[in-house]
Amino acid sequence: MSRFQSFLHSTLSSVFGLFYWPLIRVAVPDLVEAAKNADILIFVVPHQFIPNFCKQLLGKIKPNAIAISLIKGFDKAEGGGIDLISHIITRHLKIPCAVLMGANLANEVAEGNFCETTIGCTDKKYGKVLRDLFQANHFRVVVVEDADAVEVCGALKNIVACGAGFVDGLKLGDNTKAAVIRLGLMEMIRFVDVFYPGSKLSTFFESCGVADLITTCYGGRNRRVSEAFVTSGKTIEDLEKEMLNGQKLQGPPTAEEVNYMLKNKGLEDKFPLFTAIHKICTNQLKPKDLIDCIRNHPEHMDTFIMPSPKL
Repeated sequence: MSRFQSFLHSTLSSVFGLFYWPLIRVAVPDLVEAAKNADILIFVVPHQFIPNFCKQLLGKIKPNAIAISLIKGFDKAEGGGIDLISHIITRHLKIPCAVLMGANLANEVAEGNFCETTIGCTDKKYGKVLRDLFQANHFRVVVVEDADAVEVCGALKNIVACGAGFVDGLKLGDNTKAAVIRLGLMEMIRFVDVFYPGSKLSTFFESCGVADLITTCYGGRNRRVSEAFVTSGKTIEDLEKEMLNGQKLQGPPTAEEVNYMLKNKGLEDKFPLFTAIHKICTNQLKPKDLIDCIRNHPEHMDTFIMPSPKL
């Protein structure tokens, strides 16, 4: 029995025995058994697991199945770039993969509180099917074709949330936190503009963009653990184990993956906030150094190295 199966068996001792959300039904701990007859595959696991999951599913699913990823993160690509998770799924399984991202804190969704979300799907036919699958009275769905931008927003906002957590840990107040959020949004837009040209600025005003960024910077686990990182002096790895009951942070590994790409392309100085947050997470900078970063950010200089986004 795999560690994943063992975890499920131990937590699904009854129909309502799920560890994180006790009122949510979950069944079938065997990945292939659960997926082999599915018309729609929904991927909701830490992004580090996806390559292995795809290997297990290869040749074991319906050839006309479609996928949708709720995963917020990247994978490193050969040559110094990054891979979007939806692209990895499509490449390995040879099926189309849409994405769902939005201001959807899991505990609030599980409790049935109202929220909005964004599905990014390049095929309008599949987009309607997926919207109808997820739409509910308390869960409203907007479908856009700008799938790559939707997915990138879902990953990058976790980096910014770490910065917001550092500000909270330093007790610098809401004005400073707002500056981190604004500058983070500017770098998110610029990142999409540089690496995924052709995306639409309007996508950032869907739930996957500004709304998810604000929600995560005030309520998400990346913010919470990053605040504790400042106040406790413990490592992020130790805090993850202590505070998250087995869940994984996405902000620090995503910051590392983005920095890997920026460093290889000589663009670290064009994304100073992302770069500083990565260096704080890896103890190359102190949390208080974040203030110098935002004070001297290109957005505040007379000569801009960060022109307004053109999207």
